[in-house]
Amino acid sequence: MTQGWSAQDIPDQSGRTAVVTGANSGIGLVTARELARRGARVVLACRSEARGKEAEDRIRGEVPGADAEFRRLDLADLGSVREFAAAFPYERIDLLVNNAGVMALPYRKTSDGFETQFGVNHLGHFALTGLLLPRLRAAGAARVVSVSSGLHALANIDLDDLNSERNYRRWVAYGRSKTANLLFIHELARRLRAQGSDIVAAAAHPGYAATNLQTRGVRMEGRRAAERLAELGNRVIAQPAEAGALPTLYAATAPGVRPDSFTGPSVFMWRGAPARSWRARWTLNDVAGERLWSASERLTGVTYPAP
Repeated sequence: MTQGWSAQDIPDQSGRTAVVTGANSGIGLVTARELARRGARVVLACRSEARGKEAEDRIRGEVPGADAEFRRLDLADLGSVREFAAAFPYERIDLLVNNAGVMALPYRKTSDGFETQFGVNHLGHFALTGLLLPRLRAAGAARVVSVSSGLHALANIDLDDLNSERNYRRWVAYGRSKTANLLFIHELARRLRAQGSDIVAAAAHPGYAATNLQTRGVRMEGRRAAERLAELGNRVIAQPAEAGALPTLYAATAPGVRPDSFTGPSVFMWRGAPARSWRARWTLNDVAGERLWSASERLTGVTYPAP
């Protein structure tokens, strides 16, 4: 259905405001750059000021006249998420891309005491989306796109142990956090539909793309052999970040994207043009979606405002 779709097919984004989390590198940087290339005002929501401003300068250098600006956001700190939303300078947001994430880290906790992968990949974005929802509603037919992973298939969430306190395994915890991304979009789409909202909530994944996600966890532990192996995989097997960003860009901009859709690479969910992607049945479970939503509200203190 999307054969040959590329960044050149992104519709004109002039007059639209986009927020991209984790836009300082990898898929987030490419997503922000291509949205800016099509005329969007792009807010680069990044944890590191130095890397965020470097990305801002890079986009402006590669896209003359680009409207791109860095604003600090640390998804591992709910106080930072609230500050970002409170200080956001624009009345409307047409596109929110929940892209930032961490993968297969050794056990760590966020500043609020959550297991880091669950806290950053899911809870931080849950809070951010809820706090920005009035600005998304102000845009009318806005979109929320969450970047999940084919590796969500590694594990369903454990609603009785969301922070993986009983038995932490880094890849299982990662799979659970990516399942949480899909359940969040499933429940958000259901709630928006019930409210008669024109906002489209959709998900995407990059397949196997060469980014710093693969090396960060093993580098934190000083596992040099594993780090070299991950670097080799990025060079030899993975597709470049430019290709990995296409499913996100498709979900964010292509006409006719359906709520609760999941877009990924067409060839074995690994590489290729954007296409409808397989997803585990547990990511479409209404009861699990509602329970995760309730738990997320309780843990973050963010309740989504009624229309």
